[in-house]
Amino acid sequence: MAKLTINDVNLHGKRVFVRVDYNVPMEEKDGRMVINDATRIKETLPTLNELIRQGARLVLAAHLGRPKGKREASMSLAPVATKLTEMLGKPVAFVDDCIGIKVEAATSALKDGELLLLENVRYYNEEEANDPAFAAKLAQVAEAYVNDAFGAAHRAHASTEGVARVVAKRGGICAAGLLMEKELKFLGEELDNPARPFVVILGGAKVSDKISVIDRLLEKADTILIGGAMAYTFRLAEGHQTGKSLVEADKTDIARAALAKAAAKKVQFLLPVDDVVATPIKTDKLDKKGKPVIEWQNPAPNASLDCPATAAGLDIGPATVKAYADVIAGARTILWNGPMGLFENKLFAAGTNAVAQAVAQATQCGAKSIIGGGDSVKALNKAGLGSKVTFMSTGGGASLEFLEGKVLPGVAALADK
Repeated sequence: MAKLTINDVNLHGKRVFVRVDYNVPMEEKDGRMVINDATRIKETLPTLNELIRQGARLVLAAHLGRPKGKREASMSLAPVATKLTEMLGKPVAFVDDCIGIKVEAATSALKDGELLLLENVRYYNEEEANDPAFAAKLAQVAEAYVNDAFGAAHRAHASTEGVARVVAKRGGICAAGLLMEKELKFLGEELDNPARPFVVILGGAKVSDKISVIDRLLEKADTILIGGAMAYTFRLAEGHQTGKSLVEADKTDIARAALAKAAAKKVQFLLPVDDVVATPIKTDKLDKKGKPVIEWQNPAPNASLDCPATAAGLDIGPATVKAYADVIAGARTILWNGPMGLFENKLFAAGTNAVAQAVAQATQCGAKSIIGGGDSVKALNKAGLGSKVTFMSTGGGASLEFLEGKVLPGVAALADK
């Protein structure tokens, strides 16, 4: 069922609680937090500009990071207000809370077409708990509700679901923003009846993370191409040696079931025929998350389906690249979710980059390409090919759950057309 959008309503003069996804990457420079990538802010501009055009009074709410109910200065949305002012070319006020007297005063002062950004809703634990009392406090200032945060729509939190329920109960409008509408169109409607051949490219670390997506897409796809570490669980299931590659040894039955279903459905299910391997060496260094840093030595192409005992597979090899590129070139609809290897390391980025090039090229030749968020989007942007595909989703986990066919709470809470 299609959702009501801001194009279907007139919100002139109304205070509109707009849930946006401003969970942007930041780093500290010269004693202040600086935004590294403003893509998520940029993607909300069409919605904000339309609401400004309508003369709505915008109250923007978002989360940033995982402050776990505490006021963490490094996770304040204040820098986002500054960046948004610059990108909109229009002042965006900021208030250092998301509920209470200060917020009520700031929202009461809004005039038609003006914007106010609230502080990080996750400064309160009640946000992620979807606490009804907290949702009611957030909704205190709202006469209407708009959700444009697809990336957070798979979470039933106060600002993504609870506020919408409160507003709807008192007769207010609950609509999708233009980004939300676009996400639902491309990940839903466009894939319900895709132009064929329909080629799905799936990568990433774990079969267990993607098995529900694989199972659902086996009902629709003509070909599925597998890459990333998850390929080694399939290799193990077929009796091959995987060396020190990342595998889920307890998920081989799931992998075999997927291969059997593909055969029964006559879906071409391609696994890598070669790879790039390297020897892992533990170091005393720790990464930003406190985990040991692994150094990779002696990277080399491996034409065997068996991985050397002392090495791990970290990228698809040249023969696989050629085979996958040939399939992609003939596609009319492409869905890509997940890199082909450890693309963050340039030694193992060739496979992911080649797939990105193939997807971009097929798009230029008339195919419709839909990128399912997360690392695939990062890879495309890193390769400078983000503008060469049809659509890039802003939601990682939300995209996966939607593709699995799950109901997203943030979407379900919006009014149907």
